[in-house]
Amino acid sequence: MTLWRRAVVYGLVLWGVPFVVAVLSFSLRDDSRPLFESIMAVTVCATTVALAVSYLGRISKAFLRAGVLVGALWLAISILLDAPLMLLGGPMQMTFGAYMADIGVTYFMIPTITVGMGILLRVQARARDTNE
Repeated sequence: MTLWRRAVVYGLVLWGVPFVVAVLSFSLRDDSRPLFESIMAVTVCATTVALAVSYLGRISKAFLRAGVLVGALWLAISILLDAPLMLLGGPMQMTFGAYMADIGVTYFMIPTITVGMGILLRVQARARDTNE
C-alpha cells in the first residue's frame, strides 16, 4: 500500500473510531456532557497518536513536511465525513459555528500531534546524523 493510500485509510479510521465511541457513549452527551467531551477528546488524541506513530514511522525523510501534510489530510477527512451528519441536513442539524465550537476545534489536535511528531522525528534524525 502506498503511503498516501495508507494516509487516507488511516484518516478514515481516525474518523471512525471516535464516531463509534460517540455512538456508544451518546447517552452521556445529555446526562454528563463534560465526561462525554473528555472521552471524545481522549479518543481522538489516542487514535491520532497511534496512527501517527504507525504512519510517520514509515517515513525516512522530510518528517516535518509529512507531519504537516498528513495532519492536514486527516483534519480534512474528519470534517468532510462529519459534514453530512452534522451540517448538511443530517441528524444533528448544527450550524457551522456550533459545529466548530462543539466538535471541530477538537479535530485541530490532529495536526498538532502529527506536526509535533514530525518535529521530534526531524530533531532525532539530525541528532543521529551529527553523531555519525
